[in-house]
Amino acid sequence: MAGTEKLVGGQILARTLKAAGVKRAFALHGGHLEALLKGCLEEDIALTDFRHESAAGHAADAYARVTGELGVCIITAGPGFTNAITAIANARLDSSPVLFIIGAPPLREVETNPLQGGIDQIAMARPCAKWALSIPSTERIADLTAMAIRKAMTGTRGAVLLEVPIDILHMSVPADRATPPAGVNVRPRPAPAPEEAAQLADMLLAAKRPVIIAGSEAANEATAQALRDLTASVPIPVFTKSLASGVLPIGHPCDGGTAGNLAMLPMIGVDAPDLVILLGGKMGLLLGGRSGAIVPHAAQLAQIHSDASEIGRIRDVQCAIQADAALAVRALQAALAGRAPGGLADWTGRAVSAAGLFATLFPEVETDKGIHPFHAAAAVAAAMGPDAAYVFDGGEAASWGGAVAQVNRPASVLSHGYLGCLGIGPGFAVGAQLAEPGRRVVHLTGDGALGFHIQEFDTMVRHRLPIVNVVLNNEVWGMSIHGQQIMFGENYSLISKIAGTNYADVARAFGCHSERVTRYADIAPAMRRALDHDGPSFIEIMTDADVVHPVTVSMLGQVEDGSSDVLIPYYENIPVD
Repeated sequence: MAGTEKLVGGQILARTLKAAGVKRAFALHGGHLEALLKGCLEEDIALTDFRHESAAGHAADAYARVTGELGVCIITAGPGFTNAITAIANARLDSSPVLFIIGAPPLREVETNPLQGGIDQIAMARPCAKWALSIPSTERIADLTAMAIRKAMTGTRGAVLLEVPIDILHMSVPADRATPPAGVNVRPRPAPAPEEAAQLADMLLAAKRPVIIAGSEAANEATAQALRDLTASVPIPVFTKSLASGVLPIGHPCDGGTAGNLAMLPMIGVDAPDLVILLGGKMGLLLGGRSGAIVPHAAQLAQIHSDASEIGRIRDVQCAIQADAALAVRALQAALAGRAPGGLADWTGRAVSAAGLFATLFPEVETDKGIHPFHAAAAVAAAMGPDAAYVFDGGEAASWGGAVAQVNRPASVLSHGYLGCLGIGPGFAVGAQLAEPGRRVVHLTGDGALGFHIQEFDTMVRHRLPIVNVVLNNEVWGMSIHGQQIMFGENYSLISKIAGTNYADVARAFGCHSERVTRYADIAPAMRRALDHDGPSFIEIMTDADVVHPVTVSMLGQVEDGSSDVLIPYYENIPVD
C-alpha cells in the first residue's frame, strides 16, 4: 500500500483478510458492508450467502473447526448482529477461531436514531466474544483487523468481533496513510518445559491404569500423528471428546471411543483409571462435571491446555502444562525414552472393551411405534462410512449419532458444545462441506432442532452442496418430554409435542432430493439414493418417541427415595438438610 493510490476501507479490510490466508467468508447481505463485499470480490475471497445470520456464523465456526484456520462471518448492523449473537457465543465457548465482521451506522450520525442503530453492539458482544472492538478510522482498519485475527488464532482460540461503521468502511485514504496489517500471521506453538515433560513421564510410568482423553485442542492432524506414534511404543488407551474422534484410526488397539465410555467401565467390572491425561480439553459438563464419573475423583490428573487459567477448573491437577497438544505428546514420548508402564497392554485391552457395550443395550431394531433411533443412526453411519464428516444436531438425536459415528481422522465429528445450542446443524453442515468440498457430509438432526434453521435448505440448493440431511422424527422434543415424564410421570407432557409436519415435503419444496422412511429396511437404500444425488438430499426417518436415550437419564439426575434434595434437571441437585 504505497504511493498516492487511494484505498477504500472495504479494500483495505479485504486485503488484510487475504494476507491472513482467508479464502472464504460466510455472509448475509447488508448495505453497511457493500464496500467490503466488493473488496472480497476483487481479492478473490469467495462469499457464501445464507438466509439467517446465525446460520452464517455457525458455518464460519464449522469451517474453523474442520480446517483449523480462521473462520470469517460478515453480517450487517442491528438485527443482523443480534441474530448472530448465538453463533458468537457458541464459537467462543468451544474455542473456535471465528472473526465476526459487523456493520454499524455512520459515526457522524451517532445519537440521531439512525437506521439499525441505537444499540451499543460492542457492549452487547463483549460478554460472549473473546474480544470485540469498533474500528475508529479508515486508516486503522488493517492493523486492528490483524489484531483481531491474532486474538482469534492464538492462545485459547475463540470468537472475536470487529464493528466497522459504514462511513469508516466506505471512505478512502491514501495508501501510505493506511496502517500495515502487522502480525497478521502470528501463530506461536508453545512447548512444555523439559521438567514438565519429565514429570508427566514419571506420572505415567508410576500409573497402573493410565488413560488419555483428547479434547478439541487435540483435534488436528499434528496431534493425531503424535498420538499414533506414541501409542505404537506406549500402548496407552485414548478416549476422545467429539471433535477429537479419529485421532486414532478405527480398529486401533488403543482406541477407547468417546470419553463417556470411561463411565461404563464399572458396569463391566473394570477398575477406573488411576491417571488421566487430559490433552487439550476442558473440565466441565462434557467430562461429567464434578461427578467423577468420567474423570475419577481418586485419579491423578495431568492437564495440557493452551489457557493456563483453564487448568485446575473444578478439581486440582497434579501436573499442569500450558502447551500445544501435539508438541506436548512429542515431549512426553521423548521423556519416556522407550519406557512404558508394566502391564499396560493388558490394561488397555480392558479399558477399551467398554466401547462396544452401548450397542448391546438396544436389541430391538423397530417397534410398532417406529424405528429405534439408535439403529436408525447406526444405519446412517454405516452408509456414510468412516471417511465422511458428521454434523449432529438436536438433543437425543445428536447423542444417538455421536454413539455410532466412527471416523479415521480428527475434526470429523461436529456437534454441541458448552452452549448446548440447538439449530447449529444446517450452518455447520454447509461450513464443513465447503471446508472440504470433496468429502461427503451428513447432517443428522432431530425434528425439534430442524425447525430452527430449516430455511438453510435453500442455501444448500442454491450452492449445490451435496449434503445428506437426515432427521430422526419422533414428533416430540425428545429430551424435553422424556425429562418431563421422568420427573412427573409417564403421562405428563407440556409444550413438548410437535407432531404433524412432513419434513420430507418441506425439503422437497426447497429443491432437495427427499424421502420419508418408516421401515428400518428402507434406510440403507434411501441413503444410497441420497449419496448418488448430485446436490443436497433429505431423509426423514420416523422413530419411536418412547425410546429414551441414557444420556437424558444421566443428565437429568435422580433423587433417592426418602431424600428431600431438590432435583435440578441437567445440573447438580441441591442438597437439603
